[in-house]
Amino acid sequence: MFESIRTGRIKWFAVLVAISMAIFVVRLFYLQVIRHDYYAMQANAEQMKQWNLPAVRGEIYSFDNGQPTKLVLNETVYTVWVDPKVVTEPGKVISVLKKVAGGNVVDNFEGLLDKKDTRYQVLAKKVSDQQAAMIKKERIYGLGFERGVQRVYPEGQLGSQILGFVNAAGEGQYGIEEGMNSQLTGTDGLLKSVKDVRDVPLTIGNENVMQPAKNGQNLVLSIDRSVQAYTEKALADGLQRTGAKTGSVIVMDPRDGHVMAMASLPTYDPSKLGEVTDVAAFNNNTISRPYEPGSDIKTFTVAMGLDTGTIQPSSTYVNTDYIQVNDRVIANALKGHTGTITMQDALNYSLNTGMVTIMQRLGDGSNITLGARQKTYDYFHDRLRLGQLTGIELAHESAGTVHSPDDPEGNAVRYSNMAFGQGMDVTMLQVAAGFCAIVNGGTYFKPSVVEGSIENGIFTRAAARGVYSNILSPTSSQTAREMVHIARTGFHKNIDTPGYYIGGKTGTSQTIQNGQYVNNETIATYLGFGGSIDEASRYVIMVEVAGPGMNLEGAVHAMPIFTDISNWMLKYLKLQPKG
Repeated sequence: MFESIRTGRIKWFAVLVAISMAIFVVRLFYLQVIRHDYYAMQANAEQMKQWNLPAVRGEIYSFDNGQPTKLVLNETVYTVWVDPKVVTEPGKVISVLKKVAGGNVVDNFEGLLDKKDTRYQVLAKKVSDQQAAMIKKERIYGLGFERGVQRVYPEGQLGSQILGFVNAAGEGQYGIEEGMNSQLTGTDGLLKSVKDVRDVPLTIGNENVMQPAKNGQNLVLSIDRSVQAYTEKALADGLQRTGAKTGSVIVMDPRDGHVMAMASLPTYDPSKLGEVTDVAAFNNNTISRPYEPGSDIKTFTVAMGLDTGTIQPSSTYVNTDYIQVNDRVIANALKGHTGTITMQDALNYSLNTGMVTIMQRLGDGSNITLGARQKTYDYFHDRLRLGQLTGIELAHESAGTVHSPDDPEGNAVRYSNMAFGQGMDVTMLQVAAGFCAIVNGGTYFKPSVVEGSIENGIFTRAAARGVYSNILSPTSSQTAREMVHIARTGFHKNIDTPGYYIGGKTGTSQTIQNGQYVNNETIATYLGFGGSIDEASRYVIMVEVAGPGMNLEGAVHAMPIFTDISNWMLKYLKLQPKG
């Protein structure tokens, strides 16, 4: 009997053990197979850590007489933080930071040491290498350092509107910093690894990930620091002489479309952004502010007339100081040179009637026909690219407006005004780039401020951005250039360095307020080129000065700035004068 009871108990125990084993196996199957992904994810969350490997922003160079020189660089800085739970010498932390990094500590940093419910509190920002080394020497337990980079602009205001700046979020603002932000920024890397109890990454584990950061591109601008500095000085001096409130200058190389200098006043220092009171100082007005260019455009009209065979410099017309287009009468600003005169005279004296006559001769001889307007649009807009974005690598470029003949606004009166630079809105860069094509043999180069890049100390020149040949025939370009040369040297004696080939055209533009031209305010401009006998056009310079309520004249207020820069450029470029 007892034997049967014992046997029964053993059987029941065996059954219980079997059931328990079955439950255990089922549970293990549930945990290891069915819930595998969940628990693997939980384990990863505890054991794996991901570190962002920040890319270093590319630095920016100028191209000084063919040599790259740093204009914008990066400086290593540190963020100092503390673990309030483990720090043992809060008094020492306070005294050391006040002594070494007093200007970099955050507000009420002493109180952050008391936040024992947290493990991370920032005490100081943008601490220099030297300051960080001094703090580290104190060996304060619980204090940590995070390495970072900040932008440094050692040249202050020099070229600031070309460069732009980097905001607190690390994004480029204005200029090349914004225009080529993605190239300068690079791509952050990633480190994903198993960590130990101290959060130190281990090298074991088949799930470790290492993606190195790809640093930003180091850009070399076509800006020549010496040319930029002198241009800014000449502009500032010119504004002081005239009393004008704003002014801009652009200097280009007509042989390839590269910009050597751009300057606009007022300006700012990117290392002192807190001192900027008017955000308009950030704007590069040579690319962002369209305006009616005025008589500078007469060089475009003359070049078009030459290239279409409509005129020659010696072609004549009868000037009465007035010319009628439909129901409008257009007058010359400078009167008295009446009678039969040449087209060279019309350019010399900047006569509106001569330019309108060219437009009429493009038509039926008396009217600015649709065909004449279409031909003008082809030269002004399509070939010389007025009213188009140039695509320069700087942020906030404006396109402006040149009305098509198909537009109701593109009528004969509009085009008669366009012949002498009114009735259109364009930028200085557009005018300067188009003028480069007129004087360089007839090739349009898309303007650029990027000369190339530097990697591992090796400079690589950038590919040409856009080259459009035969905008004008070489003969038309040479003739137009000579006409512009005569227009300057025939009236302005002994202002250019002897032995060189200089040409230029004045411009005086009316301004529009509330949709109407006003009589008490004009914009003064000057557009010209310079070179030697062997290199007739080595540089193009355009100057613009303006001021509220000021009637400014191209010959009086803008031309002296051009002359100052031009004479300096001849020496700086070491061009050889005529023997």
